[in-house]
Amino acid sequence: MDLQNTPLLPRKLLFDNPDKTQARLSPDGSRLSYIAPVNGVLNVWVGPADDPAAARPVTNDTMRGIRLHEWAFTSRHLLYIQDKGGDENWRIYGVNLETGQICDFTPFEKVAAKIEMLSPRHPTQVLIALNDRNPQFHDLHLLDLNTGQRQLVFENDRGFAGFSVDYDFKLRFGALMTADGGLDMFERTGNDWKPFFHVAMEDMLTTQAFGFDTAGRILYLGDSRGRDTSALVAYDTQTGSFQPLAENPQADLSDILVHPTEKRVQAVSFNHLRSSWVVLDPAIQPDVDFLAAFADGDPHIISRTNDDRFWVIAYDFDNSPVRYYRYDRRQKKMDFLFVNRKALEGQPLAKLWSVIIPARDGLELVSYYTLPLGSDTQQPGRPDRPLPMVLLVHGGPWGRDVWGFDQWHQWLANRGYAVLSVNFRSSTGFGKAFINAGNKEWGAAMHNDLLDAVDWAVQAGIADKKTVAIIGGSYGGYAGLTFSPEVFACGVDIVGPSNLITLLQTIPPYWAPMLEMFTSRVGDHRSEEGREFLKSRSPLSFVDRICKPLLIGQGANDPRVNQAESDQIVRSMQAKNIPVSYVLYPDEGHGFARPENNLSFNAVTEAFLATVLQGRFEPIGDDLKGSSITVPSGASQVPGLETALNAL
Repeated sequence: MDLQNTPLLPRKLLFDNPDKTQARLSPDGSRLSYIAPVNGVLNVWVGPADDPAAARPVTNDTMRGIRLHEWAFTSRHLLYIQDKGGDENWRIYGVNLETGQICDFTPFEKVAAKIEMLSPRHPTQVLIALNDRNPQFHDLHLLDLNTGQRQLVFENDRGFAGFSVDYDFKLRFGALMTADGGLDMFERTGNDWKPFFHVAMEDMLTTQAFGFDTAGRILYLGDSRGRDTSALVAYDTQTGSFQPLAENPQADLSDILVHPTEKRVQAVSFNHLRSSWVVLDPAIQPDVDFLAAFADGDPHIISRTNDDRFWVIAYDFDNSPVRYYRYDRRQKKMDFLFVNRKALEGQPLAKLWSVIIPARDGLELVSYYTLPLGSDTQQPGRPDRPLPMVLLVHGGPWGRDVWGFDQWHQWLANRGYAVLSVNFRSSTGFGKAFINAGNKEWGAAMHNDLLDAVDWAVQAGIADKKTVAIIGGSYGGYAGLTFSPEVFACGVDIVGPSNLITLLQTIPPYWAPMLEMFTSRVGDHRSEEGREFLKSRSPLSFVDRICKPLLIGQGANDPRVNQAESDQIVRSMQAKNIPVSYVLYPDEGHGFARPENNLSFNAVTEAFLATVLQGRFEPIGDDLKGSSITVPSGASQVPGLETALNAL
């Protein structure tokens, strides 16, 4: 392989703020909003729908940046959420576009506010959930966008973990966890509750209520009861009947396309290797066909006007940035809006290959890998010689990897590494049997799937078995060096738990209604037997096995995986004279949101990997500037880190 003809892709192009992202049309179609930087911080911009270049910022965040926003049905109010330093105590903010006023609708400390529902029937109101009365449970409030006043509509003394509300903001169903990790749905009649249906533990992660149609008659569900994969099911509240509408034997229900005002489900998607749509409403079949033929990426319909004439479409590709369009259904015409990272156009970006890897017990592991450009001259998808490889492990563990543009894959492949992501058991999207095969298999069968994926890559001639690194975000980073240190040459752990007992003891209070999900699937910290089991699966118990370089990244405000998870494994390693590099950010939480922090950590990671895997790397340079990086341990073990820190 000769990388000399492939330019070194600057980290900044991949990990700095996007140029523009998250395009949304106002319900009346007159305006277009998106998120873009203002003085290096992401904010919401708004302009005429037919002239996006005329957009101007309407928010003034100067800290972490805004990452989620949506239109109210008034078409003159925008809503967004923001926390402080990554603590996930979200506040709901609103922008009145007529006055320019920004209002903090939930000005509470240590309260995690949630937007429950917006309704086309009541455009000036929003149903929100607050845990201000009891940190463990969210109550429902009706928020008036014009006055900012809140009205309590349901006090959640029953401890419901979730709600189903119709578009008149009437609470219809509540979901309550059971002691065995299942779920009971209750129907509200007046002020009383009666059992509706039971969801067994094995169906809990693949069965959920999506919401009602506008008439309030049909409740749409993703439902795996009586089948393996989650199907779209319509429950008729008048007849009491359940009607399956769409299912796929290979994949769970992934996304639904809902009419903007009638709230009927018109299409559904399933994502096995790639996403595919099944149309339920013939009225939009020509549109879905048009979008599929327009580009070879995966189209996502992310915004629709109330009259349903205009849609915003985002196309995902594996080797180019996301492209946004405004689609005119009447004229079958696409108007290009923008790409999310313009500087990436024309850059040397690599293909993402899909593969199904067999696990040792026969489970099929949907996986994706990337090779450095020019490394597979003899057979596409197979390098001419085995390469150093990075195994990227997704978090959750109830999440999944998907096809599309992946910044980490592109970055690491550009440095000369093969990159592999594997959907190990417990990953979502592949049916309940696949998820449940990972129950209480943290550090066991779940980890074996990662090892089987590495073995596959070695046997396929992709990976050099002596130079395989493991990087895990929230899951997997430590396990590689504690459970199988002979397999991995080094490891990077990002906000990962080291002690499963303390992990479960310190979950956020508002996760309490879902506690049984964790205890039934990971282990129960409330009994002596359970604690012994969790200890046997915790990386902290096997620190003395660590014999390869380890880099740890942590946010000090992480409410899910507390800083103590990183602190305690670092202390244990130091007590045993085992080297470790520890990077800590005082203004971050579960993952790094500020681009300056992202850039700094990835600069450290790149230099760290190069010392072991011998890939090429962009020097740290001034990529620490503007970040809040601290390095409590092991700065000297990363080339250039001490020098860069001293220059701050």
